[in-house]
Amino acid sequence: MTLDFSVVFSYWHVLLKGLLLTLSITMSCAVIGSLAGFAISLLRMSPFAWVRLPVSLYVEFFRGTPLLIQLFWVFFCFPVVFGLNIPPYVSVTLALVLYMAAITSETFRGALKSIASEQHDACTALGLSARVKVLYVIFPQALLRAIPPLLSNVVSLFKESALISSVGIADLMFVGQNISNSTARPVEFLTATAVIYFLVAFPLTRLVGVVEGRLLRRFAY
Repeated sequence: MTLDFSVVFSYWHVLLKGLLLTLSITMSCAVIGSLAGFAISLLRMSPFAWVRLPVSLYVEFFRGTPLLIQLFWVFFCFPVVFGLNIPPYVSVTLALVLYMAAITSETFRGALKSIASEQHDACTALGLSARVKVLYVIFPQALLRAIPPLLSNVVSLFKESALISSVGIADLMFVGQNISNSTARPVEFLTATAVIYFLVAFPLTRLVGVVEGRLLRRFAY
């Protein structure tokens, strides 16, 4: 078999379209999932067991089961169980948001625990309401501390999003696989797909290291 990677350039616009869809789904799920993860982290630190235990069960379930199974369940079983007609893109977005919320909740929980108790005492002394305390004092500090692991979570979500191709969503992986099947050139197109994923993920992983180093130096002082 003769390899010819030049054939990949004939389909660059199709691969680009798949990449843009992958990025749009990844970023929307990352933002929504991170915000939900922060709320979940607050609930997991609740003094009430009836609040803390169900939320903890949700987090451990989504962290302890394969994302592919979660994706299949939401895509195939969720509409049957609840009797709803859910569009495919909504299904995969919901599955990724639930997964992202679970893993980022642990990130935020660690960040919240690192905030000194004096910060909470100062809010109480100033008579701040719980809403003002969380939005303007706790959340900014927790977000700053959580930035490096949050970026790592986004990179992981970007790579894991390739699984949505298994339910027919025309993301980068789906497009690359379809082209490789139709052209009978799996080596060229699957390699090109892997390279595209790498070119997007690698700079982000380097950014995580840079941000983490700067934050460590900032908190060291």
